[in-house]
Amino acid sequence: QDEEKWDFILVSDIHEVGSKKEIKRKKFLDELSKKGFTIKKIEDKKLFYGVRAPKEIFQKYQWLLRNPDSRPQNPDDHQDVPVTTRIRIVNFILQNTTTPDLEKLSDLMKRKVFEATFPLHEEEGVWENLNEKWARWRDMCRKQPIEDIRSYFGEKVALYFAWLGWYTYLLGFAAVAGTAVFVAGITVFSSGQVSKEICEANTTVMCPLCDQECPFWLLSETCTYAKITHMIDNEGTVLFAMVMAIWATVFLELWKRERANVVTNWDLYRWDEEEEELALELINNLQHEPQKYQHSYLRSTIVLLLVLVTIGVLIGIAHALVIYRVVAMALFTQSKVEFLCEQANTMAVMTGAVLHYITIVIMTKVNKWVALYLCDLEKPRTFSHHENNFTVKFFTFQFFTHFSSLIYIAFFLGRINGHPGNYVRIAGKWRLEECHPSGCITDLFIQMGIIMLLKQTISNVVEYLIPWIYHKAHKKPQCPKKRNMMVGEEEEVEDPCKKQWLSNYQLKEVNVFSLFDEFLEMVIQYSFTTIFVAAFPLAPLLAFINNLFEIRLDAIKMMRLCRRMVPRKANDIGIWLQVLEAIGILAVIGNGLVIAITSDFIPMQVYKYAYSPCKVENSTGVDCSSGYINHSLSIFHIQDFDQYTKVPKRLPHFVTDEVKECRYRDYRNADDYSYTAQFWHIFAARLAFLILFEHVALCVKLIAAWYVPDVPQSVKNKFLERKHSNLRREL
Repeated sequence: QDEEKWDFILVSDIHEVGSKKEIKRKKFLDELSKKGFTIKKIEDKKLFYGVRAPKEIFQKYQWLLRNPDSRPQNPDDHQDVPVTTRIRIVNFILQNTTTPDLEKLSDLMKRKVFEATFPLHEEEGVWENLNEKWARWRDMCRKQPIEDIRSYFGEKVALYFAWLGWYTYLLGFAAVAGTAVFVAGITVFSSGQVSKEICEANTTVMCPLCDQECPFWLLSETCTYAKITHMIDNEGTVLFAMVMAIWATVFLELWKRERANVVTNWDLYRWDEEEEELALELINNLQHEPQKYQHSYLRSTIVLLLVLVTIGVLIGIAHALVIYRVVAMALFTQSKVEFLCEQANTMAVMTGAVLHYITIVIMTKVNKWVALYLCDLEKPRTFSHHENNFTVKFFTFQFFTHFSSLIYIAFFLGRINGHPGNYVRIAGKWRLEECHPSGCITDLFIQMGIIMLLKQTISNVVEYLIPWIYHKAHKKPQCPKKRNMMVGEEEEVEDPCKKQWLSNYQLKEVNVFSLFDEFLEMVIQYSFTTIFVAAFPLAPLLAFINNLFEIRLDAIKMMRLCRRMVPRKANDIGIWLQVLEAIGILAVIGNGLVIAITSDFIPMQVYKYAYSPCKVENSTGVDCSSGYINHSLSIFHIQDFDQYTKVPKRLPHFVTDEVKECRYRDYRNADDYSYTAQFWHIFAARLAFLILFEHVALCVKLIAAWYVPDVPQSVKNKFLERKHSNLRREL
C-alpha cells in the first residue's frame, strides 16, 4: 500500500523522440534517479511521472533537525515523517535539482519541457474528515478543525484559517456595535434639529452648483439627503470610531495569545526557518555553500524611488477619478433627463465609485507585476525574505489604489474648491465639487458602501466560479475517452494510479500566491473595517457576513476545486502581523481625521457651546443646535460672480423678487469674503480634538497591549514543565 503512494507528479507533453525538450526532460529525470528517487511513468494524452523520494532523505532531515528535548539521540531510531513534511522536502529537492545544463525545474517549466508539478490529494483519512466536517456550507457556524487542516495542508494554511476564524469571531462583536449605532441613527432619522432646519428652509436660496444652466435652488429641496447625513453623522458614530480603534488593538493582542496556544501544541514555538532551509540545501547537495546576507544602498535607493513613482501614479489615478466626478457632475446637471439633473451629485458619486472599483481590479494586476519586478531588483536571500519584501510593497500599492479616492472625499472634497466668485477650476473650465450643506460624510458613506459590496460580492463569486467552471469543464469530456481506452489498451487503464493522477491534473492549478491572495483580500477588508469606520458603521457587519462565506468558500476551493497546495511550515502569520499593526495605527489617525474634518461633529459642538441660543439667551426650552444651519452658511452677492459663471435666468418658481444674494457652505464675511472668526475658532477646535483623540486612543492601545500578555501563562507553564522534566530525566 505504502509503495503505491507518490510524493509528487510531474506532467509533460509527449515530445518527439530526440527533440530538445525530450532530451532536457530525460536529463532532469536522470538527476532525480541519481538521488535515489523512484520514478513511475504513465502515458495518456500527456506523460505523467510519479516521483517518490528514498527513505534516507527523510532520515537525514530528522537527524539534522532533531529536537534534543523530544527526539531520541540514537540515529537509527526513526519515526515516520508527516505527509506534509514529505511533500515539502520533495518539493524543495525538485525545485533545486540542477541538470548538467545548469537548468532547474522552474527553467524547464518556462521552456514547456514540463507543464505542471503537484502533490496528490489523498482520498481517505484526514481528507475525508475535512471534506465532511469543514468544506461544507452547512458547517458555516461550526468551529474549524485546525489540527486536521494542519496535518493535511501544513502549518501556514492552518494558521491562515485559525487567524481568519479568530478575526471573524471578534468581528461579530464589532458588527453588533456598528449595527446598533446605525439602527440608532435610523431612529433619529427625522427628529434631528439640523435636518429639521434644512427641511423647513424654503426661503433660503442657495448658490448654483455649476457654472452653466444651473438654477438657484432652495435648501429645503435636499431634505432627504440631510436626514441621511444626520443618520450617519451623530454622536454615536464618534463613540463607535473610538471603540473600533481600541477593537483593532485588542483583536491583535488576543490573536497573539490565540496563536501562542495553537503553535505550542505543534512544537514549533521556537522553530528556526533559516536552520530548516540550510538543512534542506545540504540534504539536496552536500557541497552547497550558503548565500551570504548582503545589502546595497544603491539598490535600496533605486527601489525606494521606483516605489515612490508608483505611489505617485496611483495618486494620479485618484486625481483622474476626481476629474471624472467634476465633469460628470457638470454633464448630469445639464442633462435633459429630470432625474439625472436633480440627483446629479449622488449620480456622480455613485458612478465614480463604480469606476473606482474597476480601477482597483485593473491596478491589482499592474501592482502585482511592479511589486514582483522590484523584489527581483532587490535580490533577496531566501524565499521567505522575497515573500516579505513582496508583501510590504504589494500591500502598500494596494492600499493607495483602494484608499486614495476615499482620502480625497474624506479630507479634501469641498475644502479646496474656493467660494462663489472665486472658484478653483480644473483646466480653467470645470469647478471642483462642493459638499452638501449638511456635510460631506454621506459621499464617503456611499463610496465605501459601493466599493465594499462590489468587492466582496464580485470578488467572491469570481473566486469561486473560476475554479468551479474549470473543474466542471475538465471533468465532462473525460468519460467517453475512458471508454475508448478500455477497448484499446486494457492493461494501461487498470493502473490504479492513472485515475487519481488524471483527476488531480484536471483541478485548477495553485501557485505560491494562492494563499498570499487570500491573506491580502482579508487584510484590505480589515483596513476598510477599521480605517474609515466612522463614516460607514455597517463595514464590520458586511465584513462579518462575507467572512462566514469566505472560510467555507476557501475550504471547498482547496479541498475539491484546486490541486493540493505544497505545505509550508510557519509558527506565525509572518509579516502580515506588522501590516495589521500598521493598519491599527492608521485606524486611529483615519477615524480621528474623519471625526475632526469630515464630520460636522466639531462645528456643531463649537456652535452649541459658543454661539447657540442656549449660550446667548440662557434659555432652557430651546434646542442648543437650533440656528446652526443659518450660522454655517455664508452670504454671497450676485453681482460678484466671475465671468465663467452664467447667472441663471430660471429662478425657483415661488421666489417673486429678483435674487440679490445666495448662500453657500463656509464661514466667510459678506463684504470681502475673508474667513470669519468662527472659522478659526472651529479650525482650532478641530485641531485640538484631533490631537486629543489620537493621544487618548494610542494610550488606550498601549494600555491594552500591556494589559493582555502576548503569551498566556498556561503556555509558559507548559514550557517550564517540559524543560524541568527533560532535565530531571537527563539527570
